[in-house]
Amino acid sequence: MFYMAGLEKYASLDYLKLRMSEFIDYYNTHMLFVIFAYAAVYIVVTALALPGAAVMTLAGGAVFGVYIGTAVVSVSSTIGAALSFAGARYLFRDWIESKYKNNLVKFNEGIEKNGFNYILFLRLVPLFPFFIINLVLGLTRVKLKTYVLTSWIGMLPGTFVFVYAGKQLSGIDSVKSVMSGRVLLALSMLGLLMLVPLLYKKIKSKM
Repeated sequence: MFYMAGLEKYASLDYLKLRMSEFIDYYNTHMLFVIFAYAAVYIVVTALALPGAAVMTLAGGAVFGVYIGTAVVSVSSTIGAALSFAGARYLFRDWIESKYKNNLVKFNEGIEKNGFNYILFLRLVPLFPFFIINLVLGLTRVKLKTYVLTSWIGMLPGTFVFVYAGKQLSGIDSVKSVMSGRVLLALSMLGLLMLVPLLYKKIKSKM
């Protein structure tokens, strides 16, 4: 539906670069309106897994600056993820269980062993698309407040990277170029640190 409506051009990096000066001018004269409108759209994009979240994050950095951009994107993405999580838990449980049954078993095992750190690991290390994580975790026994807190913390480093990159928008050739090998390695190392308590428990139990 998104592509049939021809909306994909508005979620492209080229369109963002073309209209950036207009966006900044409008933001300077309607600051609060732009922030709330941007946040509302970002929440919908995240909750429904629509294309364009990465480009919107770059736009947040380019228009709002690093600090406001990081704050707005971080809060919006967390709210969107929470809505997706709640939808999976209360509205679409049967359909999602049938589609992601194998993943659900693995996720439940990880959460039972070390829920907080396990979710942080999933957020930091890009093993699965975020939308799938939102849906599958909605079917687990993890509490909503735990999910929201860990998602916010876990998504924060990646959010900062994209928002910061948005400040140098003219030098970005593609969205993929933002996540360089070094950045992915750094995020992966952070994610692996989240598994240290789990490894410690295993070692301690065998002693």
